[in-house]
Amino acid sequence: MFKRNIIRQLSQWKDKKDRKPLILSGARQIGKTWVLKEFGKEYFDEVAYFSLDKDSSICQLFQTTKDPKRLLPQLSLLCGSEIKPQTTLVILDEIQECPDALQSLKYFCEETPQYAVVCAGSLLGVYLNHENQTFPVGKVDHLSMYPLTFSEYLELYDTKLYAYYQQIDKAEPIAQIFFDKLKEAYLSYCICGGMPEVSMCMIDNNDIASVESKLGNILNDYSRDFIKHTKPVLANRIDQIWQSLPSQLARENRKFVYQLVRPGARAREYEDALTWLHRAGLIYKVNALTKPSLPLKAYDDLSAFKIYSLDMGILRRLAEMDASLYYNNSPVFSEFKGALAENAVLHSLVTQFGKSLRYWSSEYKAEVDFLIVVDNEIIPIEVKADTNVSGKSIIQYEKEFHPKLRIRYSMLNLKLDGNMLNIPLFLADKTKNFIEDVKSLW
Repeated sequence: MFKRNIIRQLSQWKDKKDRKPLILSGARQIGKTWVLKEFGKEYFDEVAYFSLDKDSSICQLFQTTKDPKRLLPQLSLLCGSEIKPQTTLVILDEIQECPDALQSLKYFCEETPQYAVVCAGSLLGVYLNHENQTFPVGKVDHLSMYPLTFSEYLELYDTKLYAYYQQIDKAEPIAQIFFDKLKEAYLSYCICGGMPEVSMCMIDNNDIASVESKLGNILNDYSRDFIKHTKPVLANRIDQIWQSLPSQLARENRKFVYQLVRPGARAREYEDALTWLHRAGLIYKVNALTKPSLPLKAYDDLSAFKIYSLDMGILRRLAEMDASLYYNNSPVFSEFKGALAENAVLHSLVTQFGKSLRYWSSEYKAEVDFLIVVDNEIIPIEVKADTNVSGKSIIQYEKEFHPKLRIRYSMLNLKLDGNMLNIPLFLADKTKNFIEDVKSLW
């Protein structure tokens, strides 16, 4: 199975002196349950796993009492072994199905902090923001999880190539033979995306038909969630936005346009639907800036934003795009290929720098795809899907704001040219390393 980088973050949570119960949030089918169980096997003597959506009797325990000193012996009986402090990991899966269990985390934090408790749920982000729901504010730790990154995919795809990949930490060109091998592996990842079951199918069998089928099943599951967990009117609007995602991104200016959702659509009609998708972890939302100044949040243009899919494989399948298009240079595919590349880079940046990314545009004359902040320096980012890197936007940004560093992702080799750092798309997961390497030039 895949080795997930988030396990390292979970181990850091385990060793915190002021550790609180942990809530792991993320979309359906990204591997949260597997990761928690694997983390338990690696770092604890025992794992006590409880699925709160499958066994209603467990929820009844929390309805009877929220006192952890009473709950722990009862939970021990259910799992067949004693739950011990420090050495047993307690997993409460799909905790949003049991509000009383969520509320009990306050008492686990206050009265039994020596016990390690982690919780997860596919729609936990939606639940936690639902009106009339109580939540143990300040009594839990939070961690977000995402689909597989390319580096996580590569480790299982080709262990020797991954070993070479791990050694790349300088902003210097890499040998062509390794460039070509990494590009080939990356194309494979682009087709399947980062949903673990789909990625495993690609690596084990290279079976495109099975990849398409599994991605289709995931999309069907998401559509059922819209209906199951919301009222009909909202479910319809959520689905309309979700289905519009390919057309939102298949334009040079990728700003979200309500008219692409439905003719005559207005913001106030679809605001709740957008929020639902965002909180469910199915989309990334990137706000525009009125100007690139610190703090970025103070200059958000709340009326202008872009949305992307949680995963490029999901986006490709949602667009009904044939996988074979990745292996030809048809000009018909060039614009949407750019959207997929942006989606992939955004996923990589979020896992490294968090969700607080922005973009910048100048009255439709120029648009920089993303902006990140490192050591109080705003770094503009441009994404190109291939080797054609001509573009006026980042040059315009350079003239107006004089950044110390610019980053361009493309299929050109790794290279620092003045203040322009070109990073191959397949090395996007190492962006932090490369920035650290060139910081001395600032």
